[in-house]
Amino acid sequence: MTVPEYTSASPVTGPLLQVDDLTVATRHRPLVERFNLNMSRSERVGLIGESGSGKSMTATALMGLLPEGVSATGSIRLAGREADLVTSTDQQLRRIRGNDMTMVFQEPLSALNPLMKVGPQVAEIMLKHKTIAGRAAARAKAVDMLASVRLPDPAEAARAYPHQLSGGQRQRVMLAMALANDPALLLCDEPTTALDVTVQRQVLDLVLESVQQRGTGLLFITHDLAVVANVCDRVLVMNNGVVVEEGATEEVFSRPQHPYTRGLLAASDLDASDSNGRLFTVASASAYVPPSVDRDDAGRQGAGAHRPDRAPAVPAEAASAAEPISGVEPVISVADLTRTYQRGRTSLFGKPTEVRALRGISFDVMPGQRFGVVGESGSGKSTLLRILAGLDQPTAGSVRVVGNEVAGAKERDLTQLRQQLQIVFQDPMGSLNPRMRVQDIIVEPLRAPGQKLNATRQRKLVAEMLAAVGLPQDAADRFPHQFSGGQRQRISIARALVCEPRVLVADEPVSALDVSVRAQVLNLLSDLVDKYQLTLIFVSHDLGVVRRICDNVVVMNQGEIVEAGSTAQIYENPQHEYTRTLVSSSMSLRSELAARAAVASR
Repeated sequence: MTVPEYTSASPVTGPLLQVDDLTVATRHRPLVERFNLNMSRSERVGLIGESGSGKSMTATALMGLLPEGVSATGSIRLAGREADLVTSTDQQLRRIRGNDMTMVFQEPLSALNPLMKVGPQVAEIMLKHKTIAGRAAARAKAVDMLASVRLPDPAEAARAYPHQLSGGQRQRVMLAMALANDPALLLCDEPTTALDVTVQRQVLDLVLESVQQRGTGLLFITHDLAVVANVCDRVLVMNNGVVVEEGATEEVFSRPQHPYTRGLLAASDLDASDSNGRLFTVASASAYVPPSVDRDDAGRQGAGAHRPDRAPAVPAEAASAAEPISGVEPVISVADLTRTYQRGRTSLFGKPTEVRALRGISFDVMPGQRFGVVGESGSGKSTLLRILAGLDQPTAGSVRVVGNEVAGAKERDLTQLRQQLQIVFQDPMGSLNPRMRVQDIIVEPLRAPGQKLNATRQRKLVAEMLAAVGLPQDAADRFPHQFSGGQRQRISIARALVCEPRVLVADEPVSALDVSVRAQVLNLLSDLVDKYQLTLIFVSHDLGVVRRICDNVVVMNQGEIVEAGSTAQIYENPQHEYTRTLVSSSMSLRSELAARAAVASR
């Protein structure tokens, strides 16, 4: 069958997208079952769910990009096309992809051609679909598209390769490519998950503005409920390949009918606590009261949503992160810390450039503090952590960790420091040896060179640590790949605690986890810090998480600490312009629902 060509002048009646009984399956099991969706022109629909729920596979089926061994049945019809997209050939689908229906992916660097400059990549979309005549016109239109997504100096950006742009800039390029041919339908698959909070807000605003101006339908796929509340008018909730609930965003988020929806909301709401003062999880969600979006309440919610009460880990007088408690020695003391790198030459005759990663920062961390380090990419957080852990040396300044001076220390002198300070990393799979069993992973920090660990003591320690992090005892004999992401992070925490450190550093420990698992891991960290009387250094770009778990915060920007103080002080009365930008860009479920209600009540 020949698919008729669609042009903007073609008469379009009925829904923009109609999906009936879409089922996606491998030979062995279904991945998506009986998915139905009717979308109108200009409608913004959110598709939410956790990893493995089937939401990305649904989007892949809509685009006709299913991997080998996966097939689809049912019906997908796009306005202006007579053919069923499920039974269309790849040649027919290529006429639609990038023209009538386009997609913005989660990771732009993997979606862009690394060997091709940005401008030609945008122009290629228009040339392939013959929506513009001639290469010169396509190049000019490409620069216009880059300008429309607010890339600074679009003409210069057009001459850059993808690796020469930041993550947020690359995502803007992807959006320019997606909108180049004025598609009727735009699919966004987790487009802001990997972005900093301020860039996320900018990209979301840009997506919203772009689809509104063009009358484009938007299907937004994410696990972040606050983003859906910000962008979408209607929402579908997926679990295990099935849509369990759908309706208007306000209705679903304020009056969920399905237990899974209530569980997702409860685990996403960092402003809510259960009767024990802990974050709600899917298991404890029955007692959760969703945020109200009554018009009369709109002004009382949102930015003013209260932080749950929790006894601080340090006395209230220790409000400033830079002011130690009188008579108490800091666990960590950083003074005038500077770290400068030499970046290699970019050309044969070019000079090496100097990168000032840290610019004379100072702070103290007192025993028992829950100390947050907040900042975006390039702020110096990772460099600071490497120095604290003795994995890098400062260019200048002093760093004392549990009485050990890092600056100038030899490798053999850092053994005690590494026993006293342990790190939980962002990606547990990347930090666990896939060839080692869990029992060997957990006790690995105790295996000092030339020393043997008694087998009986090893079994006892492994059992204690597994119990402490809520894993079954038979987990000891299994390998990392046999666990979920949340369970692997629990193994990482067990490994960090086995040598009884005084300081636990958590480096973005929940940013790669689903919201329900995030709540469990944050509760676990909080419980273990109290149980083992640890000092916690919590590093994150997620201000909501830091606000929930930390008592004191430093805000970093371009290698400097621009503001420091108690959590309440930083979040409720920020003094520095950068801090105010971070706080105002941060998204929470309650604030976004309240903002939506406030707009609707005008």
